[in-house]
Amino acid sequence: MERVGQERIVAPSVHQEDLEGEYSLRPRRLAEYIGQAQVKETISVFIQAARQRGEPLDHVLLFGPPGLGKTTLASIIAHELGVNIRITSGPAIDRPGDLAAILTNLAPGDVLFIDEIHRLSRQVEEVLYPAMEDFALDIIIGKGPGARSIRLDLPRFTLVGATTRAGLITSPLRDRFGVISRLEYYGVEDLTRIILRSARIMAVDIDPAGATEIACRARGTPRVANRLLRRVRDYAQVKAGGTITAAVAREALQFMEVDPLGLDSIDRRILRVIIQKFNGGPVGLDTIAASTGEEPGTLEDVYEPYLLQLGFIDRTPRGRVATPHAYRHLGLPVPGQQKALFD
Repeated sequence: MERVGQERIVAPSVHQEDLEGEYSLRPRRLAEYIGQAQVKETISVFIQAARQRGEPLDHVLLFGPPGLGKTTLASIIAHELGVNIRITSGPAIDRPGDLAAILTNLAPGDVLFIDEIHRLSRQVEEVLYPAMEDFALDIIIGKGPGARSIRLDLPRFTLVGATTRAGLITSPLRDRFGVISRLEYYGVEDLTRIILRSARIMAVDIDPAGATEIACRARGTPRVANRLLRRVRDYAQVKAGGTITAAVAREALQFMEVDPLGLDSIDRRILRVIIQKFNGGPVGLDTIAASTGEEPGTLEDVYEPYLLQLGFIDRTPRGRVATPHAYRHLGLPVPGQQKALFD
């Protein structure tokens, strides 16, 4: 039986516990940052070049699915440059004046990190263009025929933007970033190393096999891996004397309804809706949302990426279609398979 209304531990979105616990688990230097080898090497070269010239790093755009370490990487960039970082998000900057207040309070060389940068309003973006390119603010004083523009010089700074929807960033904004890097989903080996590192920091007794078991179900996402580690730790503390072995990890994850591929009850419900209610599709996103009680945007941004990565669903012009892999994972007969056996 599926639990209704439970908090989704395999969601890559930020929980309150993440805000409290992630900071202590975050690496502070590039040498400590696990995975994303190409991105790490690229940024390392550019940081060294900027430090040798005594200049701020060029503006950096990081994009990719949520939970892969974009905020962590921005903090590392600031730490490696030896400067302060100011963190905000696109939805938090309502008006051009909000952005102007942030920019004028930066010190030379500082890093400004804007998460969800694709959600900046057009008016705020217009203010950001000269700030990124010329390190200046154009401010309009007054209204109507008597209005006049003045330009304020800004300290040279580095903007690090992060987004999960790179396609929604306007071309003029994207073109002003000198370094553009995509973060990819993590493999099991790197996630295992992350879990073992986090376990050492948290003083959790875990063996490598237990860490690998958690890593296999972490959906390629460090944030999910650390969250699962905390929940498996709780289970082990109560049920298994505090030590996480492979067997204990499997029991704990089964208790949390996270299957061997990292799917939870909501993922499986989405697949069953497509397969059992709509004969495997095609079915529209809005229809799936109405049938599952989720928002269409949440389905598209949170649930679908991993199901697409596993090859469990396909996007077609007519809607979403469940693949034979999804049928097999749920233990359901694949349509046409029996007929094909006798042809």
